[in-house]
Amino acid sequence: MKSPGNRRYTKTHEWISLDGDVATIGVTDFAQSELGDITYLELPEVGDPIAADQAFGIIESVKAANDIFSPVDGEVLERNEEVLAAPETINASPFDEAWLVRVRVGDSQQIDALMESDEYDAFAKSAAH
Repeated sequence: MKSPGNRRYTKTHEWISLDGDVATIGVTDFAQSELGDITYLELPEVGDPIAADQAFGIIESVKAANDIFSPVDGEVLERNEEVLAAPETINASPFDEAWLVRVRVGDSQQIDALMESDEYDAFAKSAAH
């Protein structure tokens, strides 16, 4: 699956999209395919601060448990309760229904430093081999 062009990507396989000063964060299709069947998800509470390059959640699958890292500094405005109740949604729809959190971004320039979709797709392809 080609990564959507309207987002930026991290080397730890998270995506972020920005609408004004509110960013939506999720995990990529590559991440969910590497993890396999996702069984559990842990996310921060609304109002919690998150920091760039720091873990803000945990994603577990039948294969492994991994931290989810924030691409930016910010404050959690909303978390996706539906995906918490049904974490397997990440396997089916990582870029649409299975967003994880929405945050108010502290410094939008942090997003400019992240990979664009073509860069990320090449990175993920090299990581798969």
